[in-house]
Amino acid sequence: MQKFRTALKVLSVGLLFATAGCSVLSSMNPFASKPSTRNAPAALVEIKQPTLNARTAWSASVGKAGNYAFTPALVRSDIFTAAADGTITRINATNGQSVWRINAGMPLTAGVGSDGETIVVAGEKGVVLAFDGQGKLRWKAQASSEILSTPAVGQDTVVVRSLDNRVVAYDAETGTRKWFVQRTAPPLTLRTSPGMTIANGNAYIGLAGGRLLAVALSTGAPRWEVAVGDPRGTTELERIADISGAPFVAGRDICAVSYQGRVACFDVVSGTPRWGKAFSSDVGVDVDERAVYAANERGELQAFARDTGTSFWQNDQLKNRRLSTPISSGRAVAVGDYQGYIHFFSKENGLLLARVSTDGSPILGVPVLAGANFIFQTQSGTLVAIAAE
Repeated sequence: MQKFRTALKVLSVGLLFATAGCSVLSSMNPFASKPSTRNAPAALVEIKQPTLNARTAWSASVGKAGNYAFTPALVRSDIFTAAADGTITRINATNGQSVWRINAGMPLTAGVGSDGETIVVAGEKGVVLAFDGQGKLRWKAQASSEILSTPAVGQDTVVVRSLDNRVVAYDAETGTRKWFVQRTAPPLTLRTSPGMTIANGNAYIGLAGGRLLAVALSTGAPRWEVAVGDPRGTTELERIADISGAPFVAGRDICAVSYQGRVACFDVVSGTPRWGKAFSSDVGVDVDERAVYAANERGELQAFARDTGTSFWQNDQLKNRRLSTPISSGRAVAVGDYQGYIHFFSKENGLLLARVSTDGSPILGVPVLAGANFIFQTQSGTLVAIAAE
């Protein structure tokens, strides 16, 4: 089943340029894949006595994602969301009320990146759209190919990565191009694109082919480049080793995971490896003061010691349920699945604590924390805040 699922999620770079004006090809649509009966999703175990009080604090309708994965952006007390039909919404993170809602004027393929002053999304055919804090269009730019990675916004700079492995930085106020970095794209890449993180005056960029790149945010000059996943195998499909999700910066550590590669942490200044473990994931990692949390492609959630990589625990109760990027807070780590359920596990031992249902559609975007609330965005367009006590 995993090879079947992977084939449906893979994008040929050769086809990319021939179909730059198209959305997801039906034969490569990751959201259309169905598990085989041999590897059916695990049945959910009833939690008769939840040991964590998890409840829906509020929910809001923000528009359907279609064939794309949209991630909400939290800035102070506001959440910015995007939808495939062009809808962009600013929501009060405390009560879920809409502050404003606009339409970008074209279908969208990725978003949202924001620092609160600039809101950036990606439109069809690689159009980059930047809005101000009140939803007024500030500028447009044209990328070299389709954009699936969430733009990164910070320190007066917007960083965009397109599917051809080209990274471009723009001035957040004017849209003037500041620099670009180009890397050769592998013959096959995952349809879900690697992410980017801005911190410490640098942009940390996940690339197709399993490379993690650090560049100076002001100039694009390289700081360091390391391998998280090394392409291996005899076929191009077996050699896919793309970075999954966005790299996570925590203090002196930067941690990332790749498909058919490793989960690993590095020194954020030098890129020197701290540790790495064989792992395969098509979603990102979360990191707290003690652990790194990752969900592999088989639906197994695992916690690794942040300093050494030693495995604290592994839970396989959600096998083949297509898990989201994990998110940790308090005494729990939460993860969404393909039916819109949000599951809470103990950070100490991995035991299942509680479960909350949403609208029944997959959770593909990266969850965020708003105070004590876990924020998830579903494929059918529900933004939900879960309070866990």
